[in-house]
Amino acid sequence: MSKSNQLTGRQKAAVFLISLGPDNSAEVMKHMNEEEIEQLTLEIAHVRTIKGEHLDLVMEEFGNIYMASQFLAQGGIDYAKQVLEKALGNEMAIDIINRLSSNLQIKPFDFVRKTDPSQVLNFIQGEHPQTIALILSYLDPQQSAAIISALPAERQSDVARRIAIMDRTSPEIIHDVESILERKISTLGTQDYTIAGGIKAVVNILNKVDRATEKTILETLEVQDPELSEEIKKLMFVFEDITKMDDRSIQLVLREVDTKDLALALKGSSEDVNVKVKKNMSKRAGQMLDEDIAFLGPVRLRDVEEAQQRIVNIIRKLEDSGEIIISRGGGDELIV
Repeated sequence: MSKSNQLTGRQKAAVFLISLGPDNSAEVMKHMNEEEIEQLTLEIAHVRTIKGEHLDLVMEEFGNIYMASQFLAQGGIDYAKQVLEKALGNEMAIDIINRLSSNLQIKPFDFVRKTDPSQVLNFIQGEHPQTIALILSYLDPQQSAAIISALPAERQSDVARRIAIMDRTSPEIIHDVESILERKISTLGTQDYTIAGGIKAVVNILNKVDRATEKTILETLEVQDPELSEEIKKLMFVFEDITKMDDRSIQLVLREVDTKDLALALKGSSEDVNVKVKKNMSKRAGQMLDEDIAFLGPVRLRDVEEAQQRIVNIIRKLEDSGEIIISRGGGDELIV
């Protein structure tokens, strides 16, 4: 029997965290719940010495499990098993896969994630909007964004609304929908009850669609379901929200924005947005911007929207990196 198997799972976790050092261990613990942190802290406290052979075996086991997780993500269970069998042998491969399968739940429609969005669209565009919503809520937001953008305008908002109000879906329904696709794409086992969709899911998708699709969906939802539309808007940033940004944040954004994009984006924006942007520029820079806008002459709406979307992407990137903070959710959200 391997000496690492003489240790419990909790003891192995404690040995692994100790080997990482306090800073790295703290980063790992940020992803745990309170009960897990308490249990591991107690286990670490009980460790007096770590035998070198135990440490080597625990680190090797972790490396194997990490490698297996990567293979699972790349090509699913069958692919991971094939690679592990070649690297570690049949017995160890099966042991690792069994342990991962018991701890990691493979998401529904996992087999669709490696399929080109245009091909997925061909398979699902004739389905009921609820079916499309279910599938898109499980896919990568970038993939879902490409698919929803290619749907007819009248179906885009309907599908987006259904994703937003979706909650729990029974395994029977998931299995039925998967069966529609698996004959053409791949296979996937039945799943337990899972949570999919919701406001955040549709926001992730809308954050990645083109500007025209985003506007179409939000404007339609505003008519069909004003409350839902407002909830979605609170969680996402659109170009017009520049008026809600603080001056420092706008100045940081302007450093990153191409001047041609800025002129094009402001060509089709409201007076409030223009005023807010120019307020955070020098007088000379503002005059040059006005000249650039005037020099553009007539422009296509699509070009304006694409420029606006590129600026929004910069704003979202700066927010993700923590360089700027965007207030969402109304006046009760306090930023200090």
